[in-house]
Amino acid sequence: MTKPSFQKTTKPMMAIAAGLLLSGCTVALTQTPTAMPTAPDEPKPIYKKQVIIATGYANISAQNSDNAAQRRLMAIRASKLDAYRNLTEQVYGQQLNASTTVEDMIVVNDTMRAHVEGLVYGAKVVSISPIGDDSYETKLELEQDTLLEIRSLFLATK
Repeated sequence: MTKPSFQKTTKPMMAIAAGLLLSGCTVALTQTPTAMPTAPDEPKPIYKKQVIIATGYANISAQNSDNAAQRRLMAIRASKLDAYRNLTEQVYGQQLNASTTVEDMIVVNDTMRAHVEGLVYGAKVVSISPIGDDSYETKLELEQDTLLEIRSLFLATK
């Protein structure tokens, strides 16, 4: 039994790697054409999907675990939840409650509370990336058509 030569085994591997690299280029696009012109002599309008982006962050060291791998996974999950909270704020807005106490013309107490509540569906995870040595960032996107649908359903229930 003879060993295959280096040249015979690397050519198919290089072709596969090149194919994977080239096919990955189209996945990164967040705006894609959705309509094409009907006649060849018409101008070519390009209709692109409009999306809103929400970003969430979390620190690894703030997670409550003795296991480093578990802290990392918990930070990823926390950053994803933070991104969904930020996306919900963009869809529904925030309810703010504020209270200020003044005595003898001096502010004694000043508090503010923000509340967000809503249902979000159709969001896509764009990326989950480490930021530095101790944080994760998650980016979500939601198409504007889905955003408008969610808002109309919300307003119909009010």
